[in-house]
Amino acid sequence: MSINFLAVLAAAFSSFILGGLWYSPVLFLKPWNKAMGRTDKDNGHPAKVFGLSFIFALVAAVVFALLLGPAPALSEAWKAGLLVGVGFVAMSFGINYQFANRPIIAWLIDGGYHTAQFVLYGLILGAWH
Repeated sequence: MSINFLAVLAAAFSSFILGGLWYSPVLFLKPWNKAMGRTDKDNGHPAKVFGLSFIFALVAAVVFALLLGPAPALSEAWKAGLLVGVGFVAMSFGINYQFANRPIIAWLIDGGYHTAQFVLYGLILGAWH
């Protein structure tokens, strides 16, 4: 199956822009840190974390592009992103978070991020054929 690799790269990169905003003081950094028992001193990550995260985002974008097909309609692609984000990713996190005794607010923030990530993937892949 054919996919637009430039759109896939853009989608993967978009997750970093979204994550930088999502987990910033402007949005959810403070409530996420509180829910996870972290402080401002715990913020920041080594380059390895960003490198591996990009690889994971790229694999997710490739698989999602394969799922959508070569020229998905924008109106359907973002909806598929919403369904994948909520129905698969956030619900899978929910299972893990319950067994790990993580707070519901952390699940809402993290599940919300990945839902927004896949909606963004759908918007990019649906608009850029």
